[in-house]
Amino acid sequence: MKILSRQFQEPDQSYFLFGPRGVGKSTLLKMRHPDALWIDLLRPQVLRTYLARPEYLYEVVEGNADKRVIVIDEVQKAPSLLAIVHSIIEDKRDLKFILTGSSARKLKRVSADLLAGRALKRVLHPFMACELQDQFSLQSALREGLLPLAVAGKNAADILETYIALYLQEEIQAEGLVRNLESFSRFLEAASFSHGSLLNTTNIARECEVKRKTVENYLDILKELMLADTLEVFSKRAQRQLSAHPKFYLFDSGVFYALRPKGFLDKTDEIQGLSLEGLVCQHLRAWCDYTYEKHEVYFWRTRAGLEVDFVVYGTLGLWAIEVKHSQHISPKDLQALKAFLQDYPEAQAILLYNGRERLKRDNILCIPCEDFLKNIIPNQSLFQQ
Repeated sequence: MKILSRQFQEPDQSYFLFGPRGVGKSTLLKMRHPDALWIDLLRPQVLRTYLARPEYLYEVVEGNADKRVIVIDEVQKAPSLLAIVHSIIEDKRDLKFILTGSSARKLKRVSADLLAGRALKRVLHPFMACELQDQFSLQSALREGLLPLAVAGKNAADILETYIALYLQEEIQAEGLVRNLESFSRFLEAASFSHGSLLNTTNIARECEVKRKTVENYLDILKELMLADTLEVFSKRAQRQLSAHPKFYLFDSGVFYALRPKGFLDKTDEIQGLSLEGLVCQHLRAWCDYTYEKHEVYFWRTRAGLEVDFVVYGTLGLWAIEVKHSQHISPKDLQALKAFLQDYPEAQAILLYNGRERLKRDNILCIPCEDFLKNIIPNQSLFQQ
């Protein structure tokens, strides 16, 4: 697989680069900073050294005075290093630290404000369709996702199974985040049924045979490890009674597809429809995180049951986006978007579907989903007519 350019733009100052394992943090930084001083805390000997003597970092930095960029990979494994990094940044403002991590959980215990603002926080996501360009295949993305290791691998299904098992062993069990790995594994499977749906912790707890509080803790772990997140309902200038429950999404469509049990009674179209919705969600999140102006992703759902899958709101505009896993558009598909436009006439309404033509119906743009995903480019309007 050829080397692909990423849309992520790094800041000039020191920063944290968060993201789940496998999104390409280390690969990206080695490409952009080949001469950086690299401290890899995944290497057991290196980790033992810095756990025993965090101040050893002073000596390493002084001994490599020609290095202006210092990368500390998986910094959450030695959170005591944050105090040393903070001290060095204060003393040597011409140095740039890049601190990567797949979890902010431990770091927040040590430094709630993550270096008191001396280092910015950034997130790296799986590939976007615009990064893959001609290599992007919608059908492959629905089953295999867009993690670099899955995109580049020959057997994505096996890679994703191994990826999930690796997280369970190295991130969950090794870090002691849960007491019962079997219960957490059941929770992961149950959570996959909530992908793209309103989050009901009571139902998940019943399915997993654990307490609701345990499920809430498990959900927090998934969020801290950046394996999942929730969308809040869009309520600005609300004119209707809205749902109070968030929607749940795993971070990658391939991880969802690998986790979701599939049996004789499961409909392939239904599972792929949820995978498609998640794929759009991860693109919208990446667009928001990579775009300089601040934007957020929400959803919109009324108490009466009208729902718009995604609402993107920020400096560049307001978009309401509905996703349909079908090749044809029915009047019913447009109902929620039309209701949203009644409340927010300044919004741009978009319906994504699996057809081939771009259409405009009732002031709603109907766009092939693959075309839309390929044309989502950070720091540009979410959709160019």
